[in-house]
Amino acid sequence: MTAPILRSLKVLRALTTQWHRDDETIGVVPTMGALHAGHLSLVETAKKECDQVVVTIFVNPTQFNNPEDLDRYPRTEAEDANILEPYGIGAIYVPEAKEIYPDGFSTTVSVAGLADMMEGPGRPGHFEGVATVVAKLFLQTQADKAYFGEKDYQQLLVVRRMARDLDIPVQVIGCETVREPSGLALSSRNARLSTAGIEVASKKYQVMQHVSEGLRTGQAMDSLVEQAQSVLLDEGFTEIEYMELRCAETLELLTHAERPARLFVAAWVEGVRLIDNIPVLPA
Repeated sequence: MTAPILRSLKVLRALTTQWHRDDETIGVVPTMGALHAGHLSLVETAKKECDQVVVTIFVNPTQFNNPEDLDRYPRTEAEDANILEPYGIGAIYVPEAKEIYPDGFSTTVSVAGLADMMEGPGRPGHFEGVATVVAKLFLQTQADKAYFGEKDYQQLLVVRRMARDLDIPVQVIGCETVREPSGLALSSRNARLSTAGIEVASKKYQVMQHVSEGLRTGQAMDSLVEQAQSVLLDEGFTEIEYMELRCAETLELLTHAERPARLFVAAWVEGVRLIDNIPVLPA
């Protein structure tokens, strides 16, 4: 079944209101398009857990602090619609900019604390843009459940806190990162890498696993991170922006894996910034 592509809030709201009248649960998968297997795994999970699924496609300008990144972001609506066809979703919502940011729009949503570290300082305004657009998409789709990948783990926690603080009645569900056989996390940014760059990028997961194993055996993060960063640079990364161990619930910075944690890395290869994280079990 081919899902209808909806561009107006009025049409979307009429559809989702009818679904709720029919006692159907609604799942939403917010995306910026350029869909890959990671996105599709979210769609599959949503289909299993909900009666109806809406995939949203909106390249949100307010979460890009670099205009060049916004311009380079792939727009592949026709291809995305074809990829989604076998999944039998209820609708694809591709709103016009005016449906998200109408004339005179002046409200933003910010999440203090969780947005002030890692991705926050280097990307000013990014999480405000994310929180604002996701809040609107939650309200516009009237979703009961929303699905996000754990690759953007900080974003997942920001969105979850935003929904809780604003009393938006949606359950925010994190889904495991989908990876290539090499361990490289799937990302639309991978398409900007050469074959050699992909090979370099794939080394990051192996190094992260090595650090995680050291932490699990009781070693301190400080004793592991310098060597790990050196290995990544030797392998071909041009910059390691951060490599940090943080609490899985609060993102508090940790020195040891004394409670459930995540290891976070942001690194550059061939001018492309790649982020990733993995769970770290307590020592």
